Amino acid sequence: MLLSTNAIVLSKLKYRDNDLIVKCYTEQLGVVSFLLRGVFKSKKGSSKIAYFQLLSQLQMQIDYKENRSLQGIKEVKLHHLYTSLHANVYKSSIALFLAEVLANTLKEEEQNSNLFSYIETTLLWLDAQTEYSNFHLLFLLNLTKYLGFYPEEIHSSYNYLNLLDGKFETKQYGKYTVSGENLTLLKTLLGTTFDGLSSVKINAKQRQSFLSMILLYFELHLGSFKTPKSLQIFNQVFS
Repeated sequence: MLLSTNAIVLSKLKYRDNDLIVKCYTEQLGVVSFLLRGVFKSKKGSSKIAYFQLLSQLQMQIDYKENRSLQGIKEVKLHHLYTSLHANVYKSSIALFLAEVLANTLKEEEQNSNLFSYIETTLLWLDAQTEYSNFHLLFLLNLTKYLGFYPEEIHSSYNYLNLLDGKFETKQYGKYTVSGENLTLLKTLLGTTFDGLSSVKINAKQRQSFLSMILLYFELHLGSFKTPKSLQIFNQVFS
């Protein structure tokens, strides 16, 4: 059947000599993979490839068949045209990194309108900003709300956070206990909106330390989660 949906590009992979496999997070169906046949053969195909930059926001008409692992695309066009996300080297590094995290994290083939809206609106926010060095930290922290393991805020005055269950504690809980600067930053971000991010002042070392902690948090709560391959390059860009 033909189905129309908005979609966000998570990954792409050249297949054989002329085909492209694209994974997207769609508003109507969750995670869906598509096969674009012959797009590397012609100029017309090359123009179609341009739509599928990482985290591009698209409108698609899908030739959807249940139980088929690779779906077909009948028609595609841009839903939102970014002004800087793919042109700015720092923002494109964020896009590369977050696309890998999302491709690694989002597995469900079902609709989740709230999660889709969160990703869509925050990426548009990033595209419009001139100050965004901590964007990825708040993005990942807030993402845990939709994945089911956002830290419990009820005892946020306590001096430790247990990463295993996302709860604040009065004492240390083994090697997965967070304290010190990472805990202070976490508590700050729990009460911060994206528009308030510019008031959060940390250095590159603190940013990398907190990012390592949040990725460990993902790993502890998502059995299939792996450290992004782009992490090292990402940290170098923002060092």
